[in-house]
Amino acid sequence: MKPIPQERWKRWQQRLVQSLLQYHGREDHATVRVLLLACLGTVGMPLYYVIWSHFFPQEYESLPLRMFGILLCALGLFARQFSRGGLQLYLLVALSYIFPFFFTYMFVMNHASGVWGESLLIGLVVLFHFDTGVALRAYLIGTALACAAAVAQGEGAVLLSRPVLQQLPIHWFTITALSVAKISRNVLAQEKLAGMGAGLATVAHELRTPLTSVDANVRGLLRMMADAQGHTPDERLSIIDALSRIQFEVRHMNHMIDLFLLSATAVRQNLHPVETVSMEKVVETVLKRYPFASHSQQKMVRLELRHNFHFAGQSELAVVVLLNLMRNALRAVQRAGKGRVRIVVDGGHMPPRLLFIDTGCGITAQQMGLIFRRFYSHPPHNGAGIGLALCREILEAWSASIRCVSRDSAYAIFILEFPQPSVPSR
Repeated sequence: MKPIPQERWKRWQQRLVQSLLQYHGREDHATVRVLLLACLGTVGMPLYYVIWSHFFPQEYESLPLRMFGILLCALGLFARQFSRGGLQLYLLVALSYIFPFFFTYMFVMNHASGVWGESLLIGLVVLFHFDTGVALRAYLIGTALACAAAVAQGEGAVLLSRPVLQQLPIHWFTITALSVAKISRNVLAQEKLAGMGAGLATVAHELRTPLTSVDANVRGLLRMMADAQGHTPDERLSIIDALSRIQFEVRHMNHMIDLFLLSATAVRQNLHPVETVSMEKVVETVLKRYPFASHSQQKMVRLELRHNFHFAGQSELAVVVLLNLMRNALRAVQRAGKGRVRIVVDGGHMPPRLLFIDTGCGITAQQMGLIFRRFYSHPPHNGAGIGLALCREILEAWSASIRCVSRDSAYAIFILEFPQPSVPSR
């Protein structure tokens, strides 16, 4: 039997991991990183000022530099209110100041002490856990400014000293190792997606033949039943109705296979825009291709064309996105046992947008942060969990965005926003 403290520690670890996953799911990934950086800096800057000033005094310390760092980190606590561009600008400024500039400057001003040498190395490790491009720019900017500030303070000779120069190979090796590790993780993720895509394609092709055979046999039976004698009218109608339902299921499975094949292709192909696409035509194509269960289900879906618009993308992939949204919306209506679906093409809005609205079961606050996470589905048996993740990946490749606003048991609105129309380069 395991010791009780060890069991409690494992339970605490599991709760912490689950809470972090849910927290990451509720926010945009960049926003989460800014918030974590802001919290870390707001607490760490004053804490280590006390440690290095009173408990383990260092040769050099600067309260004004730490105060500026605290203010900069405190500003990041309001990251949710930043625009996308403002968030990226703040991240570059904050990273440049906190890790390369502050840590490098303090390392030089303390004459390459062991404490600040290790602190600088840890700072670089944290820095290069962010996007490599942003981290590299921050490293170059912050390091250059720190060296210039040290020279201005008369410490230029320290920069060329052996204790400082011997740190450079260690830092560059650390940066290279972290960058290679991130590339390896991306390659593994792409391999997993490619394998999943190939698996979907194989399953789809394997299902085609039996489904075609079933469909052909049902059509033959329907013709025979139409001419058959010896059945009462009610019996014949029941048989014909059952065969019609089977035929619908076959059509629906063929549609799902088409969707799987398109999704598998999208996983492997270049998602970047290659044509100018009409949103009105895409929506009309989806309405024609979707296998509605009945005429009444088809009437649940209403198109509201306020103003058509064009966007840079790929028409077939745009169909994949809207088919996924249509399927999810109708399933939400089916689970709720009530509701309708409304598709609004609003090119007059700035930016141009498409609204996919259903008044079905809605999405709970707990699920909201996870719906765009790859391999997440709700209910758990409701698909492979690649639909919405794929939709976001496709739209981001077109510089567009997708987000959801929902109220549990009331509605869900998927908002697709596109940049101003432009003709993509071929």
